[in-house]
Amino acid sequence: MAAPGLVTAGPAPVWAATPTSMMAATATNRAAADLAYVTHLALYDTRLLVRVAAGNAIVVQPHLVNAAVTRFLKSEMKFAVDYSRERNAANVDFAERILATHTPEYAPEVHAAAAFALSRGAAALDVFARTGYEAAKKRDRVTREAAGERAAALRAEDRAFVVFLHEKDPGPNVKAAAGYALRGDATDADVVEFFAYDWAAAAASDLETLKVRCGDADMVGRASLIQLESSARKAEQAALLAADEVKAQKLALAARAWELVGEQADPMAGTWDEAERVAIEQAAHWRQIAVDAAAAAVDNPNWSSMAESAQATAQQWQLERDNAAEQAAFWAARYQEALAGELRMQP
Repeated sequence: MAAPGLVTAGPAPVWAATPTSMMAATATNRAAADLAYVTHLALYDTRLLVRVAAGNAIVVQPHLVNAAVTRFLKSEMKFAVDYSRERNAANVDFAERILATHTPEYAPEVHAAAAFALSRGAAALDVFARTGYEAAKKRDRVTREAAGERAAALRAEDRAFVVFLHEKDPGPNVKAAAGYALRGDATDADVVEFFAYDWAAAAASDLETLKVRCGDADMVGRASLIQLESSARKAEQAALLAADEVKAQKLALAARAWELVGEQADPMAGTWDEAERVAIEQAAHWRQIAVDAAAAAVDNPNWSSMAESAQATAQQWQLERDNAAEQAAFWAARYQEALAGELRMQP
């Protein structure tokens, strides 16, 4: 991290002379950033158990909040994430996502089956995830095919748009869902089903994939960061208090400790920078879809469900963009702090 041949002559920067006060200010900013991040998880994480655990960490008495947030980031979040991967928690998350993306107007059987499973507990949720969802989809499809209205309303440009999504959509799950609707043995009913709810469900999966991937990486990174920063501060204090004959050695150890902090922080800043880029692209994409869907839905019922959900999807991506920007700034600040610490420890 420190450049070879770095020139250190000249007046020392203010922070080099007052490491204790600088660390106190950094700790205050860090606590505020951690609280904002855990609040975001409590409101918007896609996993129920993570939302609950994060919520519990921020509703304690004010003087206990910082400790509760640190404890959540250090260990409780990992427990909630690990437990969410088990079958029942995963089934709850799946049913909640299906309930949100399969509206009663366009998928009444699926919507009702998801609501029933969520109201009846673990056994019903397991059945819904294994067989109930697909069975309800078939019942909705039979109803739509019997009515025939949506298949009759399909236009060449609707199919062309599905082709466009398959080739150009920024979300891999939407691309895959569009490709499935266009497969060799697909019928008009498959395209109708894509417009009715597969599109929205795939879009929700794309958002969830990004949030879980970045959130899990951040969880591991923050837990490691807490330990690395603690070690670096202790090494720095030891170097500042060391006797002359061992001071150079202690300074080198402290510089390396801060370098390790930077090696943790820099890639995490990059992870969130990339997440911000994706979220910006997705939010713009869905704002345009909202406009197109609203216009098409005037005389084409296949676009009605997307006209209702596209703006909400755009807003969800915008929220994720805001969160990604905040986390990228958090990790960039940790990286700069590590650089400063390493520079302070140069002989």
